[in-house]
Amino acid sequence: MLPRRLALSSVFIAAILLLLPQPAWAAAGLDGAAMRWPYALPFTGLLLSIALGPLLFAKVWHHHYGKIAAAWSLLALGALVVFAGGMATLAVLVHAMLAEYLGFIVLLFSLYVVAGGILVTGDIKGTPAANTGILALGTLMASVVGTTGAAMILVRPLIRANRPRRQNAHVVIFFIILVANVGGALTPLGDPPLFVGFLHGVDFFWTTRTIWLQTMIVAGLLLAIFVAIDVWHFRSEPPVRDAAPAEPVRIRGLVNLALIAAIVASLLVSAMWEPGISFDVLGTKLELQDVSRNAALLAIAALSVWLTPEEHRQANGFTWEPIREVAKLFAGIFVAIIPVIAMLDAGHHGAFAWLLSAVTAPDGTPREAAYFWFTGLMSAFLDNAPTYLLFFELAGGDPQVLMHGLSGTLASISMGAVYMGALTYIGNAPNFMVSSIASQNGIAMPSFFGYLLRAGAVLIPMFLLLTVLPVAPILHWH
Repeated sequence: MLPRRLALSSVFIAAILLLLPQPAWAAAGLDGAAMRWPYALPFTGLLLSIALGPLLFAKVWHHHYGKIAAAWSLLALGALVVFAGGMATLAVLVHAMLAEYLGFIVLLFSLYVVAGGILVTGDIKGTPAANTGILALGTLMASVVGTTGAAMILVRPLIRANRPRRQNAHVVIFFIILVANVGGALTPLGDPPLFVGFLHGVDFFWTTRTIWLQTMIVAGLLLAIFVAIDVWHFRSEPPVRDAAPAEPVRIRGLVNLALIAAIVASLLVSAMWEPGISFDVLGTKLELQDVSRNAALLAIAALSVWLTPEEHRQANGFTWEPIREVAKLFAGIFVAIIPVIAMLDAGHHGAFAWLLSAVTAPDGTPREAAYFWFTGLMSAFLDNAPTYLLFFELAGGDPQVLMHGLSGTLASISMGAVYMGALTYIGNAPNFMVSSIASQNGIAMPSFFGYLLRAGAVLIPMFLLLTVLPVAPILHWH
């Protein structure tokens, strides 16, 4: 029911907006220089709610997270109505939902649905070799099928393989770090922040060409650390005796692999096809290629639901709740972030001038190391997609300038958002989903702060090394 309702709702809302008059005020932006820091409080409150809600009031959060997100969003919109008027607020809201949020959630939705139809069955023993193989495979897959897709395909086979072991939480922790985060650093398909960049004009293969070496080094070191830790734990495990013959590994729902290829093709076509046709909706220009891409992605998701046997999704434990939660929370984030983006756009004249000064040298050149660490640490606690957008705008927001003259800055923002999204459960959309699935299957996952300590112990030294060791010509740390 959810795909059908989502598609019908999108068509209905778009039709209404297209029929509305297009007054001159629609194109006017917000005056971020006239706004002060309290306008960022709804955004901060929403992100703190996401971080602390599941810890402090889990039952209330689980049943009412959508209402809580909506309340913060309405508070942000109410403040904008007082500041700029109702019509200008409606214009920026339409822009945030249609130009920013819609493409983001449609891609995430289609990847979630299609990956949920791929079922891996069979007996895999949780040996260090098998675990390392799954982590390496997932890391490679993440930039092709997305961190969400790769995580949803492989997390259950990994959990089944390691369930007999007494110490197995570290396997899932490294799975979150590698498969749900680091592995998605090479394409817009891989991680939500990179797709946000793609929607803002960054070339599809820019990160592939630019940060492949850094990603290979980080992933390789993480796999080596995992092997050492897993071998050490495995040696203390009692031997497991299998009475029944092992069932061979099988992959079912293979039609979804073709549908994933169709998703990739849809993105590539939309990036290369420029028909020059657009639709003006309250001052927001919707390009035909973007509208067509979203329609194609929804159609692919519907095909997956139709062509995949229901028992495959049931065996995967597939439900609509995770993507429903992500859709509601990110809708709130994309609304509440509107005044923050406006203040960042004001540069040195805005309330976030101090942040611009922190990432900019006295001569006006960007401090790439500062961009890396500020983007990364904020991504860990404020979710990496909106954080990427914050610093993308802070660096000027011009994709052509950032991809060429300021390529090191864009690389720093990209690596910080993707890599450090692994530091907490809330840093990236799949993190909490993987932890929840593991807990439901009997693996004693650490608390929010317990995970932060474990992940930080592994990742922070590596990020420090990446900061002081320039591994590619684009990284000239200041």
